[in-house]
Amino acid sequence: MTPAPRRRRAVVLVGGPVAPYSRAIRIGRALAAEGFDVEIAAVAGAGLPEREPVPPGRPGATGSPEPRPDEMGTVELRRYRPSGPWRFLGASDAAGTRTGDPDSASSPAGRSSSPGRILRRVTAPLLTFRRWIFWPHAVRGWWATLSRELAPADVYHACGALTIAAALAARDRHPTGPVGIAARVVYDAIDDVADSNETSLMPAMIRRRIRRRERAWARSADAVVTVNDALVARLGARYGRNAGILVVPNYPEPGVTDAEAANRLRKAAGVGPDERIVLFQGRLGPGLGLDAAAEAVLAVPHAVLVLMGFGRGMAASVARDRDPRFAGRHMTLPAVHPDELATWTGGADLMVIPLPPLSANQRDSTPNKFWEAIAAGVPVVVVSGLREMERLVDSLDLGVVAASGGAKDLAAAIRVGLDRLAAGGPDWRAQIAQTGAERFSWPATATAYRALVRELADPKTGTKA
Repeated sequence: MTPAPRRRRAVVLVGGPVAPYSRAIRIGRALAAEGFDVEIAAVAGAGLPEREPVPPGRPGATGSPEPRPDEMGTVELRRYRPSGPWRFLGASDAAGTRTGDPDSASSPAGRSSSPGRILRRVTAPLLTFRRWIFWPHAVRGWWATLSRELAPADVYHACGALTIAAALAARDRHPTGPVGIAARVVYDAIDDVADSNETSLMPAMIRRRIRRRERAWARSADAVVTVNDALVARLGARYGRNAGILVVPNYPEPGVTDAEAANRLRKAAGVGPDERIVLFQGRLGPGLGLDAAAEAVLAVPHAVLVLMGFGRGMAASVARDRDPRFAGRHMTLPAVHPDELATWTGGADLMVIPLPPLSANQRDSTPNKFWEAIAAGVPVVVVSGLREMERLVDSLDLGVVAASGGAKDLAAAIRVGLDRLAAGGPDWRAQIAQTGAERFSWPATATAYRALVRELADPKTGTKA
């Protein structure tokens, strides 16, 4: 009997625990639709299993052509524990806290005076310099484990600058994939790391070093993708490959947004029927404008800020829930699986994105929460200076632009949005949802990404995309 042909293998690398990470799941499902067995290779996290299966997406979500069930690959998530000397240097970052963060639960600023606090204050600059000079030190222990344990693949999809070096090293170790074709690396430049909030705090010499290193990684990849046209223009000029960068936005997969499901958010947050929900979802922590958003909602009658997320700011957010000043006006919920986000998001009245436009990367960002809101027909409140989102909000009537990220201006924008919803909410929401379905479609994006993968994995292809 002739044995069944060996299925191709793909690895999606993520420099975090994937608890969960919607982009990795969507990319993994698109690769599975092309017939790959997919491993999402992530970083071990406390309380998270080493392995877990990723369920298939809804029919039609992976783009065309629609594969038959027997043609679909599987998607599995595996978390690797960092090893070697680097696991100690990156431990604080991997745990979600960084020495010197003033709002971190383990930060010296949050503790009473003690010899330990004095020692931490003295050593904090040295630890900060360590992060700069050995960037990206937090994932180097993870890289070491991958070098020993990651099985060969035909395609490596590297999500962000924390993963691309590990993907290139895997390709160098195994130039030929399991089915006998040349292994390929796709660098997913999910943001502009060289012009991010974090690197903007570094000395110019360190920023230049990071820029050179990331550019070399990008130029060594077989293909580059990114999340929007603004980043294509900037990164393409830096990498010298404008024409070869495919835009793969963070559009959500089609979801269910019926009225009964949308009530999940209101019930979970304990928000009454006469109160308006202003939602923020995603990573919680410093530098996201969440303090200003909390103050803004206090100035808007019958409004409640609901934060649904994860990260090192979770404990501080939950503590604010209990603060008598914010009682009943600030509620924190844990993140939900990306497959359920549409139903939960649909229960909000507004989505607030109070990010301060501090860096070029932030100004051109289009985070997942922006697209999730549009898909669910929820108007967004964004800050002036967030150029990409501001342009889309203004041109497509997707919400309100706040004059600044200050609490007063955010409150004014929230009031404008809620007043308009009170006057004609269903029509506005329906128009936003229709715009999302027609213009911001993950199935169409998945189709384009799959075409790129087919070109890369073609045995006759001998040149880089």
